[in-house]
Amino acid sequence: MTVIEKVAYLKGLAEGLGLDENNKTDKLISAIIDVLDDMALTLCDIEDDVADISDQVDAVDEDLADVEEFLYEDEDDDCDCDCDCDDEFFQVTCPECGEDIFVDDDMLEDEFINCPACGTKLEFDFDDCDCEDDDCDCGCCDH
Repeated sequence: MTVIEKVAYLKGLAEGLGLDENNKTDKLISAIIDVLDDMALTLCDIEDDVADISDQVDAVDEDLADVEEFLYEDEDDDCDCDCDCDDEFFQVTCPECGEDIFVDDDMLEDEFINCPACGTKLEFDFDDCDCEDDDCDCGCCDH
């Protein structure tokens, strides 16, 4: 039974009692039932609005998922390996100022960058890889 149906039931009971509008207690009960009726109608409107908003949020969520799929579909296709390619940035600490710098593969290919904090030239040399494993996935060599 909905709230509106329950209030309608109470109205029916009150009418069946034959409430006298001249009696203060009966007048109070009638007024309370009228307030309950207004509240039930307002609650019903709110429930309808929430259902509409929920449908709209679901539609926006689906549209956003389509946009994300369109925007990010090529990122996973760039990698030919079986690794987890979500980590595209590497953290490097400047030996001069201690600043943490995040670099990507393109920056590493340049073989050096200048520290954005102090300007020190940071060089990247991958010729001295200590890896002996052919299945190396350290990112610093061609294994």
